[in-house]
Amino acid sequence: MKNPDILRDNEIYSSSALVKLNLSMDKRIFLLGFLTLSSSALADNWPQWRGDAGLSIAKPGDYPTEFSDTKNVEWKVKLPGVGSSTPAVWEDKIFVTSGSEGQDGIFAYDWEGNPIWGKTLGPERAGKHKNGSGSNPSPITDGKNVFVYYKSGTVASLTVDGEINWQTNLQEKYGEDTLWWDLGTSPVFSGENIVIAVMQEGESYVVALKQSDGTEAWKVDRTFEVQKETGQAYTTPFVTSIDGVDTIVIWGADRLTGHAPATGKTMWTCEGFNPDDKAMWRVIASPAFTDGIAVIPFGRTKFCAGVKMGGTGNITESARLWERNDLGVDCPSPVGRDGKVYLLSDRGQINYIDAKTGKDIWKGAIPRAAAKYYSSPILAGDLLYCAREDGMLATVKISDTGMEVLSQNQMGERIAAAPVPVNDKLLVRCVDHLFCISKP
Repeated sequence: MKNPDILRDNEIYSSSALVKLNLSMDKRIFLLGFLTLSSSALADNWPQWRGDAGLSIAKPGDYPTEFSDTKNVEWKVKLPGVGSSTPAVWEDKIFVTSGSEGQDGIFAYDWEGNPIWGKTLGPERAGKHKNGSGSNPSPITDGKNVFVYYKSGTVASLTVDGEINWQTNLQEKYGEDTLWWDLGTSPVFSGENIVIAVMQEGESYVVALKQSDGTEAWKVDRTFEVQKETGQAYTTPFVTSIDGVDTIVIWGADRLTGHAPATGKTMWTCEGFNPDDKAMWRVIASPAFTDGIAVIPFGRTKFCAGVKMGGTGNITESARLWERNDLGVDCPSPVGRDGKVYLLSDRGQINYIDAKTGKDIWKGAIPRAAAKYYSSPILAGDLLYCAREDGMLATVKISDTGMEVLSQNQMGERIAAAPVPVNDKLLVRCVDHLFCISKP
């Protein structure tokens, strides 16, 4: 581990080390100013699955484009067990959930890859799918506490220093998990609560738990009459303001719904995503959101639609902007920005479309392979990071006129989690290791 007082080369000196170096007062002031500036540079956070605003968009930075499991790796750390969740970041701590010796676990690391603390929270329910796990949901944090959710049904709150605040279990309170595959939805913040959507076979619901003690703030039914498996969803809610109205937007069971954060009451519903009432139309990818529009992939890679969110009651007729039957994705959630949307297909095709019309602006592709894209793409400036299950992480430069594959980076391990661009670095969570990548 590096000396905490004096870090070599162009790294940071502590105030005590400056005194030991017997520097002049002017030089001490200059270097202490540099210390403060450099420390504050690590101020960007990634508090939930899709980043700060829940949109899969990183803050501006100078992010790496070429790397591998050995090239431009600042550090890598062996993880305690299997997990497909995305790391959460708050200032000097990185939080990762995973299994650990048959238990649900949450672990904190610093920016040198050193473990800070770890906690286990009860028996793990292991994953069924090769890219799944008992730790698919991503942790969320507000800088004071970190909240976790697992396939076992366990939900817990811990301080960022690793002390358990409270713990509960949704399946023990509300009924068993009836998903056919591995629970994938992540919790989201909503005011003083955290919200979790449980959309499964049979009885489905949305529940808000108080951040303070984990007790129920509200719980609403979200069960619809649909065919077999069609009611099952692995999507994550999105909390936003629509025409000045705070709204929790949820996608699943052939419906996009908007809910009141204070009560969970359904304010509006948009339907028509399965007009032939087909079975097996479960959904995995969450929608993209931009300019008040949700761009929704559905129908197992066959369809995509645009919906103007907001209003009251059944908004199907007024809100449906467009639909395409030649475009869709299954697992990777699309990314929206400035009225445009990037859709990464399971096979590596990228469509850049207008959110209002659904029309292609351009389309391209990452060179194909037998493996698929399960991870959701992340946008960092003009870079789109796209991780494939076989461990290839492509860096794609994008613009309004087209795309260029800058690199296809081999990480040497299976990837299901979304990469995290933060603080000019790239955190890549693979099946065995967490990597921290940066430019040379």
